[in-house]
Amino acid sequence: MIYNYYPGCTLSTKAKKLDAAARKAAEALGFPLVELPEWQCCGAVYPMAPDAIAERLSAVRALAAAKANGGVLVTLCSACHHVLKRVNHDMQTNEEIRNKVNNYLQLDEPYAGETTVLHYLEVLRDHIGWEKVAQAVTNPLKGSAVGAYYGCMLLRPGQVMAMDDPERPRIMEDFIKAIGATPVEYSLRNECCAGYLTVTDSTLPQTLAGEIKANAQSLGAEKLVTACPLCAYNLVANDKTTKLPVLYFTELLAEALGVAEGGAADGAE
Repeated sequence: MIYNYYPGCTLSTKAKKLDAAARKAAEALGFPLVELPEWQCCGAVYPMAPDAIAERLSAVRALAAAKANGGVLVTLCSACHHVLKRVNHDMQTNEEIRNKVNNYLQLDEPYAGETTVLHYLEVLRDHIGWEKVAQAVTNPLKGSAVGAYYGCMLLRPGQVMAMDDPERPRIMEDFIKAIGATPVEYSLRNECCAGYLTVTDSTLPQTLAGEIKANAQSLGAEKLVTACPLCAYNLVANDKTTKLPVLYFTELLAEALGVAEGGAADGAE
């Protein structure tokens, strides 16, 4: 199977560690990522208006390119995954959007949502399997208590994203177990951190970042892992009081597989 890869803009700048660790871990696990040529920014935010056609075009270009090369598209960034998965659903289910997008793009073959959009975590769970991930671990992270931070975009809306139960997710906890660490479940792990509000008013993001980290720490977490660059930034930049390291989940995976360069998520404490 060809795992076409859409890295997204942030993984080339502030979230380089999320990307680099993922590529190395994928090689070690036997599913090398094939970066899409000439991909464009997905837009970062899913366009809610059904007549927002231009805002969907770059996502559809990536989806169509993946369709032409095996039909699977893998993402890492929670925001990119959210946009690509929801736009793909639009192309599958909304005839008006589908016709307008195809009329504009004039692709060699009209696109109707045929590509399977997978998050990297889904590849680990559904294609590799947690047992094989565990077998590949050379440096088990025993004794490390890790809290998973999902945020809001990875899981919701549940029927469209369809990765896990949005209220009681398990995929990141199962990942943490597979690499030999101990998952710490805490009540705010799938609540929004309000990272998007940082630009206009950081008051709420500061409050929520502190509450999320304090909640995890109170239950024994020694570090947090996330798949979202914006969440990673917010949890670090907007909370300096709770000394809880924040890393990308791929960094822990690379460490457990023995292919890590070391270090925490960009901007982490």
